[in-house]
Amino acid sequence: MRDSGAVLAIVEDEKQLGKLLAVRGAMPGLKKVVVMSGGAAGDSDWVISLDQLRASGARWLEVNARRLDEIAGAIDPAGAATIIYTSGTTGPPKGVIITHANLVFECRAVEDLLGLGAGDEQLLFLPLAHSFARVVEWACIAIGASTAFAESMNTLVADMAEVKPTFVAAVPRVFEKAYAKIQATFAEKRKSPIGRRVIDWALAVGRERSRRQRAGQRADGLRFGLADKLVFAKVRQTFGGRIRFFVSGGAPLAAEIAEFFHAAGLLILEGYGLTETTAAGTINRADDYKFGTVGTPLPGVEIRIADDGEILIRGGNIMQGYWNQPQATAEVLDPDGWFHSGDIGVVEASGHVRITDRKKDIIVTAGGKNIAPQNIENELKAACPLISQVVVIGDRQKYLVALITLGEDAARDRPGAESAVKAAVDKLNQKLASYETIKRYRILPRDLSEEEGELTPSLKVKRKIVADRYKSEIASMYVESA
Repeated sequence: MRDSGAVLAIVEDEKQLGKLLAVRGAMPGLKKVVVMSGGAAGDSDWVISLDQLRASGARWLEVNARRLDEIAGAIDPAGAATIIYTSGTTGPPKGVIITHANLVFECRAVEDLLGLGAGDEQLLFLPLAHSFARVVEWACIAIGASTAFAESMNTLVADMAEVKPTFVAAVPRVFEKAYAKIQATFAEKRKSPIGRRVIDWALAVGRERSRRQRAGQRADGLRFGLADKLVFAKVRQTFGGRIRFFVSGGAPLAAEIAEFFHAAGLLILEGYGLTETTAAGTINRADDYKFGTVGTPLPGVEIRIADDGEILIRGGNIMQGYWNQPQATAEVLDPDGWFHSGDIGVVEASGHVRITDRKKDIIVTAGGKNIAPQNIENELKAACPLISQVVVIGDRQKYLVALITLGEDAARDRPGAESAVKAAVDKLNQKLASYETIKRYRILPRDLSEEEGELTPSLKVKRKIVADRYKSEIASMYVESA
């Protein structure tokens, strides 16, 4: 609030108002607060209700009827449309200046690449402070498609059944949770010999069909039709039954999870971008997708890999700069217009981009080995659906350790979950190089949460905060080996 110089704040209810009242003295520039629902408690001079705002606006329009048209006509495409703050996973949030031209560029790309039309409807539950959420919202407005807003994360499944969306944009954590729930349902059905045979057969058929589709080959429609009727149609009905595709962004999605959903007839199109790139810079498309990658660049976007592996991006989606931070802007935007993303990746021969990790997250062990922790974390979560979060640690240490949390259902059966986690860690370690293996781990007593400041609103882990909060648990895993 202070950094942006905001003079007006719009808050949801009195609970949110209370947060501002508590720090009012630190924001002398804030002149008015509008409360959207509930009474406008507090300083009536400073706080007004939505009804009061409407009445004030009506009075203003009576004497300024032409002013809105004048303002609209004076808008410069290169001018600032909004400031979106970064999530702050690697430091204090920075205000990203997004222009009108940036927004138009992204909306046109989304419409063209995803093939959306006026008949589409999305269910949106991502936080609207997040660039990914705002772009898909704006794109639907530009296209004429509908947007339904979920009541909450907890009601997401019920909301999908009610709305029956044709597409949903989400972060990987949502797909991980859905995957875990579906696997738990399958595990129950596998308890009977017939159920086990049916599910295993259907999954084999679904995976074969998925492989054939990706290879451009014809699949066995008859067998898949039966597998679909017995198993997969019920999975798709969970999401409302009309899904044409999902869009995933904000963090890496494990290829195993994308492949599982595709086997069930649900396509997840993973994309990549940052707040600074007005959300997407690359995306998989329904007619050109490759699991484990984030797709190909948007039309008008260039991708280049620097000598150290960093992804550089240039195009009509690149921000104007950071608000009031010329030095920080110069550090990421070079004179030739290339944005230095801070992500490490490669461009495959097919043109698809593969992200390996955040540059700042790369672990350099005491032995000098460079390790991308997100790859290991995603593989472990995919291998054991009971796991909610994994944070791999080991910078300047002799070996890697991990902090692990359990999902809500798994936490109720702690002994069984601990056994499953151990089996998953052991199995994953067999696939990894010796220096990449998780030598020790701790299962934390509770899951990480946004409320506790451990996750961003888009459900990304704040590694530094988690490492600081659980430093004694981390230290114990290295003391034991001394």
